[in-house]
Amino acid sequence: MNPFQTLRFAFGGLAANKVRSALTMLGVLIGVAAVILLLAVGNGSSQAVKDSIEKLGTNALTVSSGSGSGGSRSGSASAAKPLTVEDARALADPSAAPHIESVAPEVTTSQTALLEGTSHTVGQVVGTYPAYFKASNSKVAKGDYFSGDDVLASRKVAVIGATTATDLFGTADPVGKKMVLGGTPFTVVGVLAAKGGTGFQDPDDVVVAPLPTVQNAFTGFGSVSQILVEAKSSEATAEAQSEITTVLMGRHGIKDPAVVDFRVSSQESLLTTQAATNKTFTVLLGAVAAISLLVGGIGITNIMLVTVTERTREIGIRKAIGAPRGVILGQFLAESTLLSLIGGGLGVAAGLIGSHFTIVGIKPVVIPESVVGAFAIAVVIGLFFGGYPANRAASLRPIEALRHE
Repeated sequence: MNPFQTLRFAFGGLAANKVRSALTMLGVLIGVAAVILLLAVGNGSSQAVKDSIEKLGTNALTVSSGSGSGGSRSGSASAAKPLTVEDARALADPSAAPHIESVAPEVTTSQTALLEGTSHTVGQVVGTYPAYFKASNSKVAKGDYFSGDDVLASRKVAVIGATTATDLFGTADPVGKKMVLGGTPFTVVGVLAAKGGTGFQDPDDVVVAPLPTVQNAFTGFGSVSQILVEAKSSEATAEAQSEITTVLMGRHGIKDPAVVDFRVSSQESLLTTQAATNKTFTVLLGAVAAISLLVGGIGITNIMLVTVTERTREIGIRKAIGAPRGVILGQFLAESTLLSLIGGGLGVAAGLIGSHFTIVGIKPVVIPESVVGAFAIAVVIGLFFGGYPANRAASLRPIEALRHE
């Protein structure tokens, strides 16, 4: 029997039990689609976080309070010094830190903004210097940034994010208009271009104002939340990070680098951490999806065993008239493989179609290797799990098969 005849008989065998064959293919379809979609969700999540981190600027460094080694300074936690504006000024000294381009101390809070009866709780109010905008890769879409003179004069001006602008002003141009933020009137001088991103905090729901203005109105003139530092280039971030550590250790009276009371993080370190986390996450999703494929393979075994039982007399007749063992084995292997091929092909189509929709707030990004791999595994599953029933059919003795009721 040539391959075309084998396929014709295989199609005939599947067509004889359409509902049963369809249900078996459905199991494979779900498994393949699950592998493609879950891996695409994991990849999409990774890409979204990567884009959000890169939007902060490739040569940005963030200095925040806290133990850099996970321990506390000798004595007690009370010995740790908070970050201050004076620390930021020390870092801006080119003689002490020649690889640093600019420095922007930050204080952050959350306030409610009011405009003619419209109320909006701003996700983040940032008090800082003009250098913040370049270091954080924040560009204006309308108006302009506030200036150094605005900082020195503690003017009540603000640059707002795209979400804040929409929620407060709707389609109107906010530039030049006043809003009341936490009881203090501010004049909007600019609107930031939308950054987008996923997560619990919208990066576009922000109000950025001069540091002394925010301190005077909301936070007080104590420590700062963090210091945003811009290195002269992405290649100079390592040198800048070393200079930050040296300057702050001197200012905070620390001699042992293992017990510093501040942390310096770069976008590269964030990306590395995120990549490792995402790899684990994607592997976990792939393992869960693989279970679906395994279940589909078990379904193929069950269906083919039932098929062999129902067609025992047919097998006996064919062997009695001279059909060799290989022909019987090939036919049933062809049937199980066809179930996997068709189910796998439909699963690939379902997975690719599903990837065009947003899932739990994440836009899936299909991994081409997952499509090829899932389909290939589906075919292998058809051969593997169909092997036992096919071998059982081929091993039947003609006399026993003919006696089967």
